[in-house]
Amino acid sequence: MSGTLNKVMLIGHLGDEVKMHYFEGGGCIGRFPLATNETYTSKQTNERITNTEWHNIVVRNKGAEICEKYLSKGDKVYIEGRLKTRKWQDDKGMDRYSTEVHCTDFTFLSTKKESENNVSNTASEQKPSAHQKPNTEPVGEEKEDDLPF
Repeated sequence: MSGTLNKVMLIGHLGDEVKMHYFEGGGCIGRFPLATNETYTSKQTNERITNTEWHNIVVRNKGAEICEKYLSKGDKVYIEGRLKTRKWQDDKGMDRYSTEVHCTDFTFLSTKKESENNVSNTASEQKPSAHQKPNTEPVGEEKEDDLPF
C-alpha cells in the first residue's frame, strides 16, 4: 500500500465547555477536551480498573458554532477527524508539543441531562406502574411482521 491514512474516530464525553476563539476574517475555532474510558478486570486483584484518556478536540467555523450551541460538559459525542501536532515555545524558551484531533465530522449521541434521565427511567421501567398493562405475550413465540425479508 503506497498511500497513508490519518484518521481518528472517538466516542467520549466532554470534559469541559467548548471554548471559542474568533478571528478578524470571520472564522472561528472551538476547542474542548474529550474523555474516553477503557475498563478491564485486573487478574491479580480481580478488581475493575478504569483508565481515562484525554483528547484535545479542535472544530472549525460553522461546526464550532454548532458545538458551542448544543454541547456542554458531560455530553456524549462521536468525533471523526485527523491527528495534528502543534509545536510552540514556552516562557523559558523550551519547545512544547500538543497533539490535537482536528474534527471533520461529529454526531451528538446524548446530552448529560438525557443520560441522567435514562438512568432514572430504566429503574422505573423495570416494574409496571399501576396504570401500565404488564406484557403478557409468550416469550418463545415470534410476532409476525410485515417486513419483506
